[in-house]
Amino acid sequence: MGLITEGKPLPWEQAKKYADHIRDHGINQFLSIYNKTKDREKDCLLWGDEIEYMIITYDDEAKNVKLSLRALDILNELQKEEEEASRKGEEIDASWQPEFAAYMIEGIPSNPYGNTLKSLLRVEQNMKLRKKIVSKHLCPNESIISIPNFPRLGCPGQFLVPQHELFGPKLKSLFLPDEAMNPHIKFGAMNDAIKDRRGSKVAVNIPIFHDKKSPNLFLECEDALPDHIYMDSLAFGAGCCCLQTTIQACNIGEARKLYDQLAVLSPIMMALTAATPIWRGYLSDMDSRWLALVESTDDRTKEERGLEPLKNDRFVINKPRFDSIAYYIADDKTFKTEYNDQNTVYDQNIYKRLIDNGVDELLARHMSYLFIRDPLFVVEDSLDQDDESSSDHFENIQTTNWQTVRFKPPPPNSDIGWRVEFRCMEAQITDFENAAFVAFIILLTRIIVSYDLNFYIPISKVDENMITAYKRDALNTEKFWFRKNIFANYDGAEDKFEQMTINEIINGDGKEFPGLIVIMFHYLESISIDIETRYHLGNYLEFICMRASGKIQTTATWIRNFVRSHPNYNHDSMVSQEINYDLIKMLEKIQKGEVKVPELL
Repeated sequence: MGLITEGKPLPWEQAKKYADHIRDHGINQFLSIYNKTKDREKDCLLWGDEIEYMIITYDDEAKNVKLSLRALDILNELQKEEEEASRKGEEIDASWQPEFAAYMIEGIPSNPYGNTLKSLLRVEQNMKLRKKIVSKHLCPNESIISIPNFPRLGCPGQFLVPQHELFGPKLKSLFLPDEAMNPHIKFGAMNDAIKDRRGSKVAVNIPIFHDKKSPNLFLECEDALPDHIYMDSLAFGAGCCCLQTTIQACNIGEARKLYDQLAVLSPIMMALTAATPIWRGYLSDMDSRWLALVESTDDRTKEERGLEPLKNDRFVINKPRFDSIAYYIADDKTFKTEYNDQNTVYDQNIYKRLIDNGVDELLARHMSYLFIRDPLFVVEDSLDQDDESSSDHFENIQTTNWQTVRFKPPPPNSDIGWRVEFRCMEAQITDFENAAFVAFIILLTRIIVSYDLNFYIPISKVDENMITAYKRDALNTEKFWFRKNIFANYDGAEDKFEQMTINEIINGDGKEFPGLIVIMFHYLESISIDIETRYHLGNYLEFICMRASGKIQTTATWIRNFVRSHPNYNHDSMVSQEINYDLIKMLEKIQKGEVKVPELL
């Protein structure tokens, strides 16, 4: 969830007085990086993925599955192994990072993948290897899984090992103990800052799925909405697992183009990877984790949310920190000013300062939008930095703007280039699925660059698509705004967009719109590629073709159907302890390839 910083953080009431200092020096640091690297060219394509995993433990006698809070112990052992291998000069296959929840671990390849399509074949094997490495440190009753959320997190009874008392001084949650949060000081400070800055606990409300006997949910507090599953902690969003990929572009211009084009695809990919139909033991009417992330990280005050007149705050901010992008940034011939149609607030003083220092209007507006936020983690001993050699103040703001896509400048004085991080996909059950979606995104960037594709639609339509993508079975039942002519045309060709199904966007409409997969196959046919690589990439793309067409189910639909067809399900939207046990057992068997599920794979 952003920059991991060491040191003792200040409480929000003390930290907020340093917000201007951190913003001011953060912009200094960005300008230093920008001026040193804006003309840099010919960085090669490098890329990587990251997956967040959950550690679970089974109680077979009680037919219960729980989350294990041993992730930090396991992480320490993994990092020791990594350090020892590095000291000996041995090859390291994976690297490990802490995540917000005490039951989560983040795994990434130890080195980025290269610029050949053959490197795409390494992804699935590395993902398998990561699970194998972690498994060496698990107890006999423990396992590692890659699904977005734990279905019964926050339910009454036993869902953690060890179990702890609710309503602790940190989370103050009706449903979760403080021990569910990673004890690293950064995560506690972030939780405190969001809650204290907002002036209240966060409020997450996910609409319930109405089955034949679904109950009217008890309103636990004034923040709970009728017929919604209410949650009251950052952990319900930040405790979710996702699938992300980061791509290094050849220069800043290519990175800006990819940022814009991938932002348009974010809702499409979210619906394609939908895997989160259950919250707090209830079937919901949504299939994605995204709304929980948006609402659980919303640190805006009542004034900033427009609920009270501005008095103490500077802006009314129409988007939380975790949301779709606010502005396109590419200085591209296909871009039109009217695409940035949301008029999202930005800091005029920072904007002017960036313009005065040679940053163009589009990039200046993007950065000055990010920097309307306050830092969430302030360490007094780290306030004074050399802005020519450090980027910590910049990253403090940058990495706590959790958008669907992140535009990433190079670290100071490094050989790393301008990058784009694609952040919205849901973790899938199997390594094959996760690898397929990573490969799809990398191939998508190649056809965007090679064919100069143009996906631009107004930002307001992207936001509308995001809301559509949350919905139950959006893949098969909803339509999304998309551009009719995606081949860039600089001669005033029709600038039209319409609502399409995801099947039409991915596989084509059989008439005018070709479909992204078709373009990818044309791309693969146009370049020199060996038979093995062509075969494996073809398998990945065929899987995505079938998922987009509805011939195979999303993870969310499969989970929903499993629950509703379980012999102990009472058609009341409730996922009991035993149903959850059987579900997770089955998901693990699918993950390991022990059962065949043609409706899913």
